Amino acid sequence: MKALTRTDFNFPGQKSVYHGKVRDVYNINGEKLVMVATDRISAFDVVLPEGIPYKGQMLNQIAAKFLDATTDICPNWKLASPDPMVTVGVLCEGFPIEMIVRGYLCGSAWRAYKNGVREICGVRLPEGMKENQKFPEPIITPTTKAEMGLHDEDISKEEILKQGLATPEEYATLEQYTLALFKRGTEIAAQRGLILVDTKYEFGKRDGKIYLMDEIHTPDSSRYFYLEGYEERFMKGEPQRQLSKEFVREWLMDNGFQGKEGQKVPEMTPAIINSISDRYIELFEHITGEKFVKEDDGDIADRIFKNVSEYLNK
Repeated sequence: MKALTRTDFNFPGQKSVYHGKVRDVYNINGEKLVMVATDRISAFDVVLPEGIPYKGQMLNQIAAKFLDATTDICPNWKLASPDPMVTVGVLCEGFPIEMIVRGYLCGSAWRAYKNGVREICGVRLPEGMKENQKFPEPIITPTTKAEMGLHDEDISKEEILKQGLATPEEYATLEQYTLALFKRGTEIAAQRGLILVDTKYEFGKRDGKIYLMDEIHTPDSSRYFYLEGYEERFMKGEPQRQLSKEFVREWLMDNGFQGKEGQKVPEMTPAIINSISDRYIELFEHITGEKFVKEDDGDIADRIFKNVSEYLNK
């Protein structure tokens, strides 16, 4: 199986390209963005040395589906998906923050809570909570958007306003959209026998209007639990069955890697790579309720260039 880990396209009208952790974003005439979901995979803010076959296709198709399913809540950047690994959308000026919303206490929030932290991003957490416990109401814990290779940092609403990263009016809209999107995602997840545990949203502005950008409700940006057995496992203090990228992080941690200086990424054997790809297919099918259809992986880059160029030349 092939994986697309690097792109170097020259599309019609292309002005520039930005290579992110897992996405390559092409600026077309300062008006549109061509976002290519590559097969790169990152964890602990580190891009791992091997790509995961079909990961980009899965993420792009999940995001496209959820962008289409939430247009009644807020405008989003998507115009078209001319290739299974590509979304084309309107170019927005992004807010330099990520809106992270949590419905349950787990992951990094639980690790901090276990160590005595009772406030995250200016949000007070109740005493006596247990791992994977549902919050009384979802909480928003924003982070800054770090440059490549740097870690995102927690930031409070007060600090966002103080630094002028958003106006009070803009931030109120971001909060409103974030909670409404999370509610919709939670409802869709429940129909699939899942719990949307936490996720992140990115927003930007164009012509004074706020748009939802980037991906939405994918396993790279979200954590899901299986609904069946959640209560029983929680009462027993057992780990939840998850649908997220957490299994990749756990494999890395089990092999002595947490993205810290001096640590080495464990060897990604073909067996490990294929097992991660299989898990992503499982994620796709559970989250969307649809069978995953593998796109032809002959010459992936040629296919993308042809499909995107045809769309842009229309």
